[in-house]
Amino acid sequence: MGVVAGLTTGALLGVLFAPAKGSATRRKIRRDSEDITNDLKEKFEDIVESISTKFDKVKKDVTDYAEKALSKEEEAEKEVKTAKH
Repeated sequence: MGVVAGLTTGALLGVLFAPAKGSATRRKIRRDSEDITNDLKEKFEDIVESISTKFDKVKKDVTDYAEKALSKEEEAEKEVKTAKH
């Protein structure tokens, strides 16, 4: 994010100090800011998707582990009951 902020700042300063008419400069700033906004949105969506995927995997792993633990507990209880009789 720091790199993107630095690039954004550099691009805007470059446009502001470049010799051009005010209206052309404003158009360029608007266009550049839209491009940067779209890039940031894509990066944010990628990050959210990555986190969501990792969360789903961890959730599945925990569920599988809990099911195995319950299964082992039930097997142990059956063995104890069988041993008592």
